[in-house]
Amino acid sequence: MELSHRLATSADTDAIAALMERAIAELQRPFLNAEQIAASRLSMGLDTQLIADGTYFAILDGDELVGCGGWSKRATLYGGNHSAQLRDDRLLDPASEPARIRAMYTDPAQVRRGIGRLILALCEEAARAAGFQRLELMATAAGEPLYTACGYHVIERVERMAGEGIAVPGAVMGKALD
Repeated sequence: MELSHRLATSADTDAIAALMERAIAELQRPFLNAEQIAASRLSMGLDTQLIADGTYFAILDGDELVGCGGWSKRATLYGGNHSAQLRDDRLLDPASEPARIRAMYTDPAQVRRGIGRLILALCEEAARAAGFQRLELMATAAGEPLYTACGYHVIERVERMAGEGIAVPGAVMGKALD
């Protein structure tokens, strides 16, 4: 089938959370050990603020959710509802601050179909329409190759995305919008 997309709604949260869990558990295996994957859940997961803001996309193959991701006009760079220490709901200034690419996940059974590229294109188009000139994101090791291929560059590498505890590496990446 052909991929389609729509804005996610609160009715999608259970399906999104399940897809995220599958992606976290499976797609990080080549890059992180089991302890790191478990620790990564502290800095990943569902942020319902993105759905409420109307900036989070559901990617569908027929009626099946195969990917999700969005952008944000808020200062939070990454993290889910459970990551209060990472949250900053302050609205960003499009003239001087970058929008955020947030919470991109692909169902492990659906990789290599262009889902990540589709999400990025949707987010870039929407952020540009909202007046943003730049984008930033926090990349996992699993996601970094996609972002690099789509024109993002590493701004800073971090050893511990979740702060204290087990090291889960990440990279703050950015891109200027045309």
